[in-house]
Amino acid sequence: MHLVCVTKYRRPVFTGESLDLIEKTFREVAEKMNFQVLEFNGEGNHIHALIEYPPKLSISQIVNALKGVSSRRYGQAGYKKPHKEALWSPSYFAVSVGGAPLEVLKEYIRNQEKPS
Repeated sequence: MHLVCVTKYRRPVFTGESLDLIEKTFREVAEKMNFQVLEFNGEGNHIHALIEYPPKLSISQIVNALKGVSSRRYGQAGYKKPHKEALWSPSYFAVSVGGAPLEVLKEYIRNQEKPS
């Protein structure tokens, strides 16, 4: 699945350092829930993740865990959230992917303009 999550009100709050924290958190959640983050990157107001997951997990379970844990850790690390307690917009974009487009998608995610 190609997952895109945006910050609340699309405010550009991410730095390179805070995106590293989000990625680390996503990978830890993935390990605990038995799925994989194949590729991760982001810009100031959103992230892209390429995720491989087993059919026993639903997309909503995965996204709820990723957004919930990453928002909590982001706040605990002292970063300012875009709106009160919310880091993420409640919506997200998820699309299934597979086969030949995977390498193209990985390259697209790698080429996001990560803030410094």
